[in-house]
Amino acid sequence: MTTVSVPDVRTLESQHVLQTYRRQPVVFERGEGTRLIDDRGRAYLDFVSGVGVASLGHAHPALTRAISEQAATLIQTSNLYFHRLQGELAARLSALTGLERAFFCNSGTEAVEACLKFARRYWFTRGETARTRYVAFSHAFHGRTMGSLSVTWDEHYRAPFAPLIPGVAFAATDDPAALDSLVDGSTAAVIVEPIQGEGGVRPITPALASAIASACRRTGALLIADEVQTGSGRTGAFLASPALGLSPDLVALGKALGAGVPVGTAMISRDVAATISAGDHGTTYGGNLLACRAALVFLDELEGGLLAAIPGLSAHLFGRLRDLAARHPRAIVDVRGAGLMAGLECAADAAPIIGAALERGLLVNRTATTVVRLLPPYIVTEREIDEAVATLDQVFSEGARR
Repeated sequence: MTTVSVPDVRTLESQHVLQTYRRQPVVFERGEGTRLIDDRGRAYLDFVSGVGVASLGHAHPALTRAISEQAATLIQTSNLYFHRLQGELAARLSALTGLERAFFCNSGTEAVEACLKFARRYWFTRGETARTRYVAFSHAFHGRTMGSLSVTWDEHYRAPFAPLIPGVAFAATDDPAALDSLVDGSTAAVIVEPIQGEGGVRPITPALASAIASACRRTGALLIADEVQTGSGRTGAFLASPALGLSPDLVALGKALGAGVPVGTAMISRDVAATISAGDHGTTYGGNLLACRAALVFLDELEGGLLAAIPGLSAHLFGRLRDLAARHPRAIVDVRGAGLMAGLECAADAAPIIGAALERGLLVNRTATTVVRLLPPYIVTEREIDEAVATLDQVFSEGARR
C-alpha cells in the first residue's frame, strides 16, 4: 500500500478526486469527543459534526466497540437473507416514530427518494394513477439525486440537471393560505422539513404547519416529513414534526441516526406499507449489519440520557447566541433553530466568519450564503457551548474593527 504524505493530500485530491467540494484548508486525522485533530496535532471544537452526523462525537467508546465487534463477526449479507439486527432496529424506530414499517438505505437522500417512490406507489396501487404530483416549499433542500433534487427549491442546485421530474410545485413558506391552490386531487404527497436545514435553518411556522395538515386532510394527499436533519433527537424530541401538529405518513431519517456510519431510513405508515410489494424498491447495502449495529448503539445512548439533556443544552445554546446577537446587532440579524440545531443569520456573506472561526479552532459552516450553522454533537457540554460562542464573539468583534 502506497502511503501519501500529508503535504501531498490536497495535490493528490486536486488531480484525482472529482472537484465537487470547496473544502476548508485543513486535514483531519483523528477525533476525540467533540474535538477533531488535524495533521499538525491541533484540536478544533467541532460544531459541524460531519453536517449533523457525528451525534455521539468522535471515537465514542461504545460505538467504537460495537463497530469493531461487528466487523469481526459479519458486516454484509445482502437483503436476500435475514439477519437479526434489522428487525430489532425497525421495531425500536417504529416505537419512536409511531410508524409501523422501516425501509433501510444508506443516506438521508436515499430515504427521501424512497418516500417519494412509495407515495406514488400508494396511489398507483389504489388505482388513482393520475395522483403523481408533489408539493414542496421555497428554500427546501431534500437531496441531490434526481427525485430529491426535483423537490429541492434552489435553482443553483436544479438548473444544471434539468429537466427534472415533472409535476412538482413549490409553495411559499410565508404564505400558508396559498397552499390550498396547490394541493388538490392530483397531489400524491406534500413534502416538508420541520426546520429547513440547508435553506438557512428556517423553522416552518405553526400557521404553515396547520395549513399543510389541513390541505392533506382535505385532499387525502400523503405527508412526507423530511427529518433527515431535524430527526433522531436533534431538536430535543425524536421527531420535530409532531410538535408542529403534523402526522406524517412517511418520514425520512438519516444523518445522526448512524452516529457516523452511513444509514438512512424511510419510516412508513401501515396504510402506505400495505400498498408496497416485493421488488418495488431495493438496495444492496441498506440495512447491513454494521449500519444497524451503529444505529442501535446510537439509540441506546440517546434513550440512555442524551435526549433528555438536549432541552437544557438547547436553552443554554440559544441563550448564549441571543446574547451574542445583542452584542453584534449590525452583524447578526436573526437567531433561529431548535434543540442543537442553530443558525445565525448574518447581514452579509457568512464565508469570512467560517474561515475566521476555523483559524481560531472552531468548526461551523455556512448555509444559504448568509447563515452560520451550528450542529454540535449531542455529547456537547455547556462549557463547550460557552467556548464556541466566545470564539464567535471574537470573530464578530474582529470583523467589526475592520
